[in-house]
Amino acid sequence: MTKRSYYLTSAALSICCFLLSFSTKAQQPDQIITNGRIIDGTGNSWFKADIAISGNRIVAVRQGLAARYPGVETVDAGNRIVAPGFIDVHGHIEGSIFERPTADNYIYDGVTTVVTGNCGSGADDIGEFLRKIDSTGTSINVASLAGHNTIRRLGMGLENRHATPEEMQRMKALTLKAMQDGAVGLSTGLIYLPGMYAPTAEIVNLARVAAAQGGVYATHMRYEGTKVNEAIDESLTIGRLAGIPVQISHFKVTGKNNWGRSSETLGMVEAARKAGLDVTIDQYPYTASSTNLAVRLPDWALEGGLDSLRVRMKNPVIRQQILVGMKESQQRDKQKDYSYAVVASFAPDTTYNGKSITEINRMLGRKSNFNNESNLILNMLEKANAQMIYHTMSEKDLVYFMQYPFNMPAADAGVSNGKGRPHPRGYGTNARVLARYVRDQQVVRLEEAIRRMTSLPAAKFKLRDRGLLMEGKYADILIFDENTIQDNSVFDAPHQFTTGISHVWVNGKPVIENGVHNGRKTGITIRGQQ
Repeated sequence: MTKRSYYLTSAALSICCFLLSFSTKAQQPDQIITNGRIIDGTGNSWFKADIAISGNRIVAVRQGLAARYPGVETVDAGNRIVAPGFIDVHGHIEGSIFERPTADNYIYDGVTTVVTGNCGSGADDIGEFLRKIDSTGTSINVASLAGHNTIRRLGMGLENRHATPEEMQRMKALTLKAMQDGAVGLSTGLIYLPGMYAPTAEIVNLARVAAAQGGVYATHMRYEGTKVNEAIDESLTIGRLAGIPVQISHFKVTGKNNWGRSSETLGMVEAARKAGLDVTIDQYPYTASSTNLAVRLPDWALEGGLDSLRVRMKNPVIRQQILVGMKESQQRDKQKDYSYAVVASFAPDTTYNGKSITEINRMLGRKSNFNNESNLILNMLEKANAQMIYHTMSEKDLVYFMQYPFNMPAADAGVSNGKGRPHPRGYGTNARVLARYVRDQQVVRLEEAIRRMTSLPAAKFKLRDRGLLMEGKYADILIFDENTIQDNSVFDAPHQFTTGISHVWVNGKPVIENGVHNGRKTGITIRGQQ
């Protein structure tokens, strides 16, 4: 080797050593999770490794990291499961997140990201909503859908009719603005006002706008009981005609007369997937649903909203027509009374909370019959709408749906304020899946359940760099004990947090430490097309 070559080689080695030293220093992690069994969100089996966090990202997933960086703070997972933070794709947190930005009921259940704006009820101004989230600060990440009911109300009011060409253009413009402001897709709630009055063609037109911006179509279908097949067909048709991925929300069949139809309804979804349509579903792991009291009335009676309904009910002839419509619905679903309908929250009289319509009717000293119970519902609506819990599903159907690989757990809840008798799904959806259906009943294996809670929703809603424990991904991370994780919320005592999750990180910062929420608000907004 010549003298010149020697010096060049030495210089090159010095530069490489300097760069390596600089790189190592730059990658010095802030925190390391060690001694955990990693379930990375792919569905693959767990493996032993350490996880290094720097800033808001995972910078390494491999063995020996704690030994390599002896001065870095470590969290000993104690051979427990380390998994990505759960992603709930069906939330309703528009107002409640600002009342309690720490989102305790979600965080304690392992949820680090919520997609809100579901069932057609997105914020009036998506951009303003997301900016408010950023300025307030929250413990969870938040993404939002644009709500069709909101868009229709802003574009043409609450009337029972088709849109004019001018109104259709206005609704398209509102949809485009919502998407450009950060919405991740379009949602519908076709049992709610005013979406119940929208023809399929209207939804297709708006879904095409969302599709052009890379969004998804998430739907609370028009029917979930006797006519559920028609509703599924409409959902799939919208997806095909608009060229948009479809998410069917809280997939179910309701009413005893429909129990056992799970293979039929899920078969329609699977056939559509095989034909090339990107369609997936979500589900809460309970046999009771939750929505408002007004859905018990015929659609036509709700035109114009509750104020208009109250005016109509003063007319004895129209009131009787409403009662006839309610009875026809009950007969169609083979329901003899309203014992399945339980009040979760009724502001004018909180003594109703936790009681069924049948029980309240008896409490008021009236005979148990359809006429008295249905009139009680109308009397309640004259004062206020109520949040209800409807016990109308079968466990067998629920389990059948849960076995489907393209099904995501989702709570269909808001941020709890600790009041009323809300559905326990708002507190314990993910823990219930992991405790009851993974550990106890072995309906789904652990790694598969985690995939459904993490990478599957992240991929569906294009939440980039979420849902996986890999280098470069956001550090949304959980530590939990699969042997002790438990949903504690029940219908009679719903305000109880999940236990068994010892640590939660959101964007690289601890939010739950040793089982206790520390109050940090490190969540961010996740905007479409980022």
